[in-house]
Amino acid sequence: MTTDHSVTVLGIDLSKDSLDAHSLPDGQSWHVNTDPDTLAEWVKQLPEGITLAVMEATGGLQNIPAAVLAKANIPVAIVNPKQVRDFAKAIGQHAKTDAIDAKSIAQFGLKIQPSPRKLPDEAQTLLVELLRRRRQLIHNRTAEENRLGATRAKSIRRNIEAHIDWLNKQIKKIDEEIDRQVRNSPMWLVNEKLLMSVPGVGPVNAHVLMGQLPELGKLSRREIASLVGLAPFPRESGKWRGKRFVCGGRAHVRASLYMAALSASRYNPPLRDFYRRLLDNGKPKKLALTAVMRRLLTILNAIMRDQKPWQHCTINP
Repeated sequence: MTTDHSVTVLGIDLSKDSLDAHSLPDGQSWHVNTDPDTLAEWVKQLPEGITLAVMEATGGLQNIPAAVLAKANIPVAIVNPKQVRDFAKAIGQHAKTDAIDAKSIAQFGLKIQPSPRKLPDEAQTLLVELLRRRRQLIHNRTAEENRLGATRAKSIRRNIEAHIDWLNKQIKKIDEEIDRQVRNSPMWLVNEKLLMSVPGVGPVNAHVLMGQLPELGKLSRREIASLVGLAPFPRESGKWRGKRFVCGGRAHVRASLYMAALSASRYNPPLRDFYRRLLDNGKPKKLALTAVMRRLLTILNAIMRDQKPWQHCTINP
């Protein structure tokens, strides 16, 4: 791929309280605090003609800088950190500091030119943050449950049990808040009902898809599978043919689809038959379940595209 020198890219490396930025091809660099007022002032002083800002998805740290840049009409692309790391290795960049990382991101953006994506509105941002907090609480609960199983002292067990009880209450509050947000949006109510019309898809699955996969229904089945990380990649060299594999994409969406596919492989007749047929043909269970995930995603994509429930939707590319 050739580099378009008419493009000016701003690469941004994010940390908790600051960011480092580097623009190419002019080579300017900045170190900026990430409080909103400072960011807004910095963006005002950026040189004119920036056609793309690129930053990595970093657990929510990208949200405020991306919003400030978008407000200034600078297109923003949020990319997978692994893609940037692989690109840096490919060009021989092994040193790692925040400033160097910002330059690597700018080089990646200048060469690859990832497509900017429309940023979520306030309601969707809140839903995403609620879902993130829910995952954190569930992760903490699982860790405490594991500690409880390995603990014999009664006083410590009581302490852990009390913490698990508190975590359960917090998870319930988050679920109630998510449900309230969905109920307050007629569009989300419709989409939730459409997604849950598929046997195997529950409220949590639907909310994850609504919050973290807004492209659902707007892309082809191949594009949506690639975005989630369910598109199989070939491994071939000469006459050698290796097994295809899936990787990358949106891990939290994929994890939710895994749970939905697990349920669908038992209780959704067409997907259950598809899963059993793969097993009967000698496919390993993990591979068969991945195939169910991909087919389920195709179905959900068609449902959102056509705005028709499971029983009435036509599954086309």
